[in-house]
Amino acid sequence: MIVDTLIHARWIIPVEPESVTYEHHTLVIDSGKIIDLLPTDLAKQKYQGTTTENLENHALLPGLINCHTHAAMTLMRGIADDVPLMNWLQNHIWPLEQKWMSEAFVKDGTDLAIAEMILGGTTCFNDMYFFPEITAGQAIHHGIRAKVGLIVIDFPSHMHLIRYLMSPCKKSER
Repeated sequence: MIVDTLIHARWIIPVEPESVTYEHHTLVIDSGKIIDLLPTDLAKQKYQGTTTENLENHALLPGLINCHTHAAMTLMRGIADDVPLMNWLQNHIWPLEQKWMSEAFVKDGTDLAIAEMILGGTTCFNDMYFFPEITAGQAIHHGIRAKVGLIVIDFPSHMHLIRYLMSPCKKSER
């Protein structure tokens, strides 16, 4: 049977069944769906892939999910990262956010974060930060799943946040 993709892997570690590792198995994908998982020897007899990946020294596992991100903050990585949390927030991060926060900042930081997440195997992330509609748009643009929400913070911020919060949330209905 001709299928879209065969992925021959040294190890396949599925979500279900739990605590199982399949050695020398093949994942069979057709029309965007996994249709079979079987020993590689059998897969080579049963299927012919339009595309075949041989991962002889790799483990194939489901995408990772990052449940707590502020993706755009990748642009502030390394800033005073050796001080206690409240010192870091109050004396370093919040002043920088008040000075530099913009849609462009969130877009650029989110693009960098998404590239790093995809490179590391993350396929879904949960984000809460300024301009969530920008983060959601970049996730859609890059084809990564995301759950995006508003931040809750108690300090004076830019007026454009007030404008955003008072506008209908139609953009988030995608």
